[in-house]
Amino acid sequence: MAAATALVGVTTGMMKPLLSKLTKLLGDEYAKLKGVRKQIKFLRDELSTMSVALEMLADSDQQLNPDMRDWRNKLRELAYDLEDCIDDFMSRVDHEHDGKRMGFKKFFCELPAFYEEVGRLVGIDVSQNPDMKRILKDIAKGVGISSHTLADNDEKQLINILREHFKNKRYFVVIDDLWDAKAWKTIELALLNNNCGSRVITTTRSVTVASCCSSQDGYIYEMKPLSFDDSKWLFLKRAFGYEKSHYPHLEDVLDKILGKCGGLPLAIITISSLLSYQHAIDEWHRVLNAIGYGLARDPYAETMSNILSLSFFNLPHHLKTCFMYLSVFPEDYNIDKRRLVSKWIAEGFIQDEQGQSAYRTDELYFNELINRSLIEPADVKYGQAKACRVHDIILDYIKCKATEENFVTSLGSAVPGCTTEYKVRRLSVNNSNEEDVNIPTSLDLSQVRSLTIFGNPMQTSLFDFKFLRVLDLVYRDSMGDLFANVEKLLHLKYLRISSHLMDYLPEKIGELQYLETLDIRYTSVKTLPSTITKLQRLARLFISRRTRFSDETTVGQLKSLEELKQFGVSQSEQVTALQELSKLTKLRTLKLALQSPLSLDEYHSCVGTLLQSLCNLYDLCIVDQSDKNYCLTLDSCHIASPCSLRKLEIKAALTKVPNWMVVLGNIRVLFLAILCMAPEDIENLGAIPSLVFLELDTLGGTNGRIIIHGNNRFISLKYFSLAIGACGTALEFEEGSMPKVEHLKLDFRLHELECLNGASDLGIQHLPALCKVEVEINCNCFKHTSNFFDDFELKCLNYDLMEETSDCIVRCVARTIKSAVDTLPNHPTISFQTESEKECKHFEL
Repeated sequence: MAAATALVGVTTGMMKPLLSKLTKLLGDEYAKLKGVRKQIKFLRDELSTMSVALEMLADSDQQLNPDMRDWRNKLRELAYDLEDCIDDFMSRVDHEHDGKRMGFKKFFCELPAFYEEVGRLVGIDVSQNPDMKRILKDIAKGVGISSHTLADNDEKQLINILREHFKNKRYFVVIDDLWDAKAWKTIELALLNNNCGSRVITTTRSVTVASCCSSQDGYIYEMKPLSFDDSKWLFLKRAFGYEKSHYPHLEDVLDKILGKCGGLPLAIITISSLLSYQHAIDEWHRVLNAIGYGLARDPYAETMSNILSLSFFNLPHHLKTCFMYLSVFPEDYNIDKRRLVSKWIAEGFIQDEQGQSAYRTDELYFNELINRSLIEPADVKYGQAKACRVHDIILDYIKCKATEENFVTSLGSAVPGCTTEYKVRRLSVNNSNEEDVNIPTSLDLSQVRSLTIFGNPMQTSLFDFKFLRVLDLVYRDSMGDLFANVEKLLHLKYLRISSHLMDYLPEKIGELQYLETLDIRYTSVKTLPSTITKLQRLARLFISRRTRFSDETTVGQLKSLEELKQFGVSQSEQVTALQELSKLTKLRTLKLALQSPLSLDEYHSCVGTLLQSLCNLYDLCIVDQSDKNYCLTLDSCHIASPCSLRKLEIKAALTKVPNWMVVLGNIRVLFLAILCMAPEDIENLGAIPSLVFLELDTLGGTNGRIIIHGNNRFISLKYFSLAIGACGTALEFEEGSMPKVEHLKLDFRLHELECLNGASDLGIQHLPALCKVEVEINCNCFKHTSNFFDDFELKCLNYDLMEETSDCIVRCVARTIKSAVDTLPNHPTISFQTESEKECKHFEL
């Protein structure tokens, strides 16, 4: 039921780009189309009405009948074909005008509440679409309030009755699998805060709902996947009713199934229920194989499909489409965020909304999928996931639905043969195994709009894909003459090539007038073709630091650029490059690699000019790749206020923290490398009110005692990392300092206690919000062995537990720090490590 309506939701997502393009045809840009404007308006209005009908079906609890399903499928294919025709028409009009215009359960969730009074527990079940009046009555009955008292009361009266009942009682309530913040707001009103030590715990799949439920001093605990042993315990308990296996012949297949489940309780519970009291190994292998592509073929997988449908059905229409698109990637693939969202934009799933550009909206969509626990964050840094992964079972589910909806057609050696009565719209080919994948001749590829290939080249010509919007190639071998007809891809908006055997781009790439994203970071291309500057819609250019513009072209000619990574600048290019970058008024993200040989004056001027002229950036990273080891002083720079920068990384040595950094009123992420940290540097950084993530690398240690005072500094900071390059540290946190820091990472060197120059526990006990602590202590006083600190779950690379430890300075400091951490209310996780064969020299202050 949920699956059918979910697929309608995907179809509604496909209508949005089409309606947007029809509206554009009615705009001033195409005012000369007087003869067809009336028909275009009629078509838009009719399709808008159909789109509304689709949304009503998607939100309905009714099963689609065959006629309605057929209507939906025909409308979806019609939308695809119309969009192709409109794109083709618009490209012709633009070509005639020199390309100067922009083209174009019945599933319910359980929500039991438990009320504790004199050892009595009462469970209340709440549906996914809750009747709050009934829920409040059930809670009241469960805690002993008579039905007579509850008769004919409305929500407000029921809340008052419950509050009065809880007035002088201590209670403990658990609300499980909460989907809706609105439902929580009503329940919360009935849970009186009576200062009796009552506690409320909620569980939810949504971080947004969790934040809503959390009290002012509340705590959100993110569940981690189960360990292998815990997964096995849960599986056996659910399958057989006991915790240990009594069936040795099932051990091997059980381990493989658990590997597929990845520690997710939902997957374990679902699959174990399919094997409940099944002892035949053939049945276990049947279920193991069903996890791969079983949702489409195996009736045993129906329960699993229904459970996953519940989460999918709860997505808004636009997120259903974005989520379904993940099916183009293979199993266990690390999906780069910028790669994914750039493809969403090219497909038209993300558009400018309410004055907010697609550049910002894509972050919201990606994070919302993480918050709903549908994708797993990966490569997390500064609180942001740079990539994501999709659990095997969830990927299997969306691949099945993508095939059913004719959304993505997947081919691969491990994928069953594919047939469809419809034209293929998106094609994903996984050629990563030894055997090549052949495309069935029965597939109609005439209107493929997205082509993604992993592994070996496909024996085909790009000339066959004239409606492509997205081309994503990950090749191990040479591409040969694949790009011989690249200029024929008139509608291409996204092009990514990953092949170290690719060392050039064809000149005709300049004919791709609609190209918005070009990603060639993982190629051997050294020089961009001179025609690159004809790409006036190019918004995202991702290259390697070795790639250069040709002598006849400059980056400043790409007027629409919003993201540029990594742009290498050498001495001969410095002045021209900086002048050209200042012309890019739409630029929001820049990663710049400064390369040798630059003199100190040139180097200083280059960094200073960048900071002053590009203050409209959101994200700026400057990396020193020279071999001169210069140290910069940037106090002379005058940064305009207000400054748009949200993230600034200067990976080059500075003499001090510049005084002007306090004007960075929007900065959230800051990385600096300081030659020698002084107390005034910390004071200046602490005065930045918006700073959330701070990473400092002090190459020469500290100059004087560094005390972080509790004087209203670092009021927003949640992550603090400090690496001290020289022996010794004078760091100490005072009470009230960094009140919101959750993650602390320290890296310092010492060879005797005096190296600390202060409190050996660093005052960590004064950081009440800490949840995670990482400490690296480096010295040369140990033999090169392993398992150091294993007796209290610490990690080190060069200590032998069999040796006498009483005079071990590193162990002494580590124990002192751990004792301080153990006093904190959130019981932070803590890890220690040290490097072997690292010379440590005493540092004189």
